Amino acid sequence: MQDGKDGYLHPQTLALDGGLVVDPVTRAIAPNISMSVNNALVPGGGPFSADGAGDLTALPFLYARWTNPTVRQLEQRIAALEAGDDALATATGLAAIAATFFTFLRQGDHLVVSDVCYAGANELARRILPDYGIEVSAVNMSRLDDVAAALRPNTRLVHCESPCNPILRLTDLEAVAALAHAHGALVSVDSTFATPVATRPLSLGVDLVIHSLTKFMNGHGDALGGAVCGRKNLVEAIRSRAGVYLGATLSAQNAWLIMRGLDTIFPRMQIISAAALEVARFLAGHPAVTAVTYPGLETHPQHDLVRRQMAIAGGMVTFQVRDPQAVAKRLAERLKVVHYAFSLGHQRSIVVLLDTADMMQSTYRLEGAQLDDYRAFAGDGIFRLSVGLEAVPDIMADIDQALGG
Repeated sequence: MQDGKDGYLHPQTLALDGGLVVDPVTRAIAPNISMSVNNALVPGGGPFSADGAGDLTALPFLYARWTNPTVRQLEQRIAALEAGDDALATATGLAAIAATFFTFLRQGDHLVVSDVCYAGANELARRILPDYGIEVSAVNMSRLDDVAAALRPNTRLVHCESPCNPILRLTDLEAVAALAHAHGALVSVDSTFATPVATRPLSLGVDLVIHSLTKFMNGHGDALGGAVCGRKNLVEAIRSRAGVYLGATLSAQNAWLIMRGLDTIFPRMQIISAAALEVARFLAGHPAVTAVTYPGLETHPQHDLVRRQMAIAGGMVTFQVRDPQAVAKRLAERLKVVHYAFSLGHQRSIVVLLDTADMMQSTYRLEGAQLDDYRAFAGDGIFRLSVGLEAVPDIMADIDQALGG
């Protein structure tokens, strides 16, 4: 099957076949799990240290912390899905972000980061990196003038998230990439909420795309993982530095589980996105709900950008109510189909209350006009709903009975 537009296999096919290795002995077409930490060598067949070893993926498999056959298949699958040259898989999504930051940022460098993004990334950038002499500016990435104003001669990296967690704000990736590149900076984007089914950021000029594989990419809530994908020279730099020395190696077992999830990511995300739109419309008309944010709704303030940048609108919905703490208690006690829990991107629907004031002040360190902006948007709190694969009428009926007084 060919995609007539670019001559390559369609991403839906690559989700199944990208990087797939048929077992040379058994001819098994499902990926094997290589659990061995060590691989046998001939004398002189490999270096003792990764220092100066060059491209580790060009060496024979030596030691699982460097490269592993199962993990390598996953990396090749992700690279194929994202139309990148290569990918590095890590133990978690935050490990992939840390690997990117600690590879391309040094003392005296400057990072521009989205003012609202995954809490672990935000806190790493704004609380930890300054300890190493790295300057950090947090910017609303939807305001291109603010992004341009934040760029400095020593800006080395712009890190964004689209849609961002948890407020589902988009970044115009093509425009931000153009601004950053004009200043000689790299651009990374956490595309966990979008997945390659919705957006392929490398095609928009982004240098590195990052995923928490734990979420929609795996899709089953049973394996932690992360990945960073992009041009060969950039990924090789991350692998030889952070991939070797930070030690956040993905296990072969989790790599195998995540590949199993990738096999179905296209039908899963298409079903989930269609369901999320129905659920968002239901919530928008519910008497207990005061506001709903979903990229697929025409009421989303960046709906035009959604249509340009996302093939589907994804599986994440946020909504607000008049008394969020009381409603959170009811949801936790009454839900039978939807689960009241943290995390997202699983096959089961999950909802949780995020306290706006605490989140924006303690996690994101917003104050003054910035904090007022987000309070105006989110009130006293927002419910983050990750829509799963249950029947849509069951999801809506469950939420409806739990929201009732």
